[in-house]
Amino acid sequence: MPGLSLTLDSSEVRLAEPKAGGLRMLVSRTRPAAEAVAVAERLGAELVPMGSAGAKAMAVVRGEAEIYLHSGGQYEWDSCAPVAVARAAGLHVSRIDGSPLVYNQPDVYMPDLLITRRELAPAVFDALRAGDA
Repeated sequence: MPGLSLTLDSSEVRLAEPKAGGLRMLVSRTRPAAEAVAVAERLGAELVPMGSAGAKAMAVVRGEAEIYLHSGGQYEWDSCAPVAVARAAGLHVSRIDGSPLVYNQPDVYMPDLLITRRELAPAVFDALRAGDA
């Protein structure tokens, strides 16, 4: 994280305790996905706009937010390293339907991504399903 003079890697990363306050969900600064906005409303989470996928993933690792839900699509290279660090820190990482993230595919487009604290994953999936009803 260049702006913080901090490097997080999968060999030594530790999950920070969340900062005090309510739930925070990280979203794009310029185009927050409708699914993320709806889930945040259902969970009573504050939307926190932030830049890159890596910055958002590491904000969850660092305890600055609890949920990063992205359904606007991105490429494998946008999330592969942040997902590895988040997974090593003990966070839940998956597609928003709960299926695993699979990399090194012929089609490198990834439609969605969820990185969250493990204890919150069931509530996030419930909030996503509530939108399908």
